[in-house]
Amino acid sequence: MRHTHHLRAAMADPESSTATTSRLAGWRDLVRERFVALEIAAPEPERFTGTVRNTRVGHLDVATVDSTSQVCRRTAGLASRDSEALFQVGLLTRGAAVLSQDGREARLAPGGYAVYETDRPFVWDLSGDWQLQVFTWSRPMVALSPAASHRMTARSLDGVAGIGGIVGRMLQDLASAPPRLSLAGGTRIAEEVAELVATVAGESPGLPAGQAGSSDLLRRIDDYIAEHLADPGLGPAQIARSHFLSTRHLHRLFAEASWTVGLRIRAQRLERCRRDLSSAATDVPVAVIARRWGFADPASFSRAFRASFGTTPTRYRAEHSLRDRRAGFPDADGAAGSLVSGGAAPGADPEVSGGGGAGPRGGQPGRTAGAGR
Repeated sequence: MRHTHHLRAAMADPESSTATTSRLAGWRDLVRERFVALEIAAPEPERFTGTVRNTRVGHLDVATVDSTSQVCRRTAGLASRDSEALFQVGLLTRGAAVLSQDGREARLAPGGYAVYETDRPFVWDLSGDWQLQVFTWSRPMVALSPAASHRMTARSLDGVAGIGGIVGRMLQDLASAPPRLSLAGGTRIAEEVAELVATVAGESPGLPAGQAGSSDLLRRIDDYIAEHLADPGLGPAQIARSHFLSTRHLHRLFAEASWTVGLRIRAQRLERCRRDLSSAATDVPVAVIARRWGFADPASFSRAFRASFGTTPTRYRAEHSLRDRRAGFPDADGAAGSLVSGGAAPGADPEVSGGGGAGPRGGQPGRTAGAGR
């Protein structure tokens, strides 16, 4: 719980906020509220100060964190208490930092950045009067297998030269001057930034030979899945047959990447539906969008969407539409739209089947997170 007598907060708009504290206990609370729960120790608590500024770009949370020397530790116990995994990038702009995770250490100087994830332990050792820009996605929103992302964590990425420098400068610009975008535009930017970061991390020279990204075969299979999502019958047998593989070999390929074929198909379908709900005309029924991407059963789609994104499809769409209207952007069809009404199939979510208007505000894909939670 936030201790309001320790914190001073100033709201710029519904999607941007700043909070400051000069007490270590208040800082722990603030970090837990804005990011994730951490054990935090500071060598000079008497001169401690900390500030966090957060804003949103689509489903990407962008935070700038300023503070003094400290060690922030995400223990296994703290990680196990959170149901949501987050994919994060920390870019140092002032001071010195060492990020430790998965048996590796990334030593960062200003301009350098590194990837980490919150579902397992990590440590930030931050020195001097430092500033860290933190970019956070809900883990299901990042199209990387668990095995691929594990290989990318706690590797020092060059934010000055080469492709790493291009992406690093883009990240700094995004934090220092966040663009004013519709939710649809913000969603596209959030997706592209995640892909660019994954590309830089996947090309890191520290990766073991042969592991810089997915194999050519897995990439071809992934492309095939993307091209056939509309087919409700898409499954391992069809995919294996199209690539002249046995189903056993196909399952083994995905297992080596810490995926299953079924989960990968569902993840891609849900992501396409989420994109359409963010940007499609609001007079297109949710059930039509679900069928478009291979979900034949509305009830199953609604359950899968809620499990992945923490809210119903209709509430997700309504929240995007509401935020766009508040920001002065029109709906995708140029006017305020509504779902087409219709009877719900037995056992189906009435919202997915087209019944009624938008419900109350629901959760967004991804939680505010940063230098640890």
